[in-house]
Amino acid sequence: MMDFRLAMVSLMFVALTTAHLQTEPQSKSTFNGFDLVDKAGNIGKPKDFRDRYPTLGTYTVLDPKGNQMHITYSSPGAAEYYRKNGKFADGTVLVKEVFGTEHAQMTTGDANWASGTKVWFVMVKDEKGHFPGNPLWGNGWGWALYKSDAPDKQVATDFKKDCLGCHIPAKGTDWIYVQGYPVLGAK
Repeated sequence: MMDFRLAMVSLMFVALTTAHLQTEPQSKSTFNGFDLVDKAGNIGKPKDFRDRYPTLGTYTVLDPKGNQMHITYSSPGAAEYYRKNGKFADGTVLVKEVFGTEHAQMTTGDANWASGTKVWFVMVKDEKGHFPGNPLWGNGWGWALYKSDAPDKQVATDFKKDCLGCHIPAKGTDWIYVQGYPVLGAK
């Protein structure tokens, strides 16, 4: 009987250690936004972010020139970290994809849906000021803009000129419109 218990305890120890080792690299790489950044501070748009990054939330922007849907994705683990700490971790990546919209009358009412990406905004949380003097880094974030006509070319030149104006109302929440991201709240 004692050999059986010892064997079970040993087996459980191996299983728990293996499970911990399997999850450890993931937790260390959860906030790896700086992997998207080159030595000069240029931020790349993450590949397959729609598949790999959870959705934080969606905004619908009603505009007489054309309505938009803004869908924001975050690097894995970002929402959990935010819920625990009330802020985004250093290296967190946010990707906001801005779509045009289409609509039609359906049996459920006037329905609107996203159609055709217009731009992508990519932000990397930077608590440590990794790129001082770089005009795309400041106020605790790295900022990037990609347009649909050149989806692989970052076109922002200065976050204060190209990005910050839209974020001024969100200054009190670290420049992010967190009220539109329900997954950041308590479960």
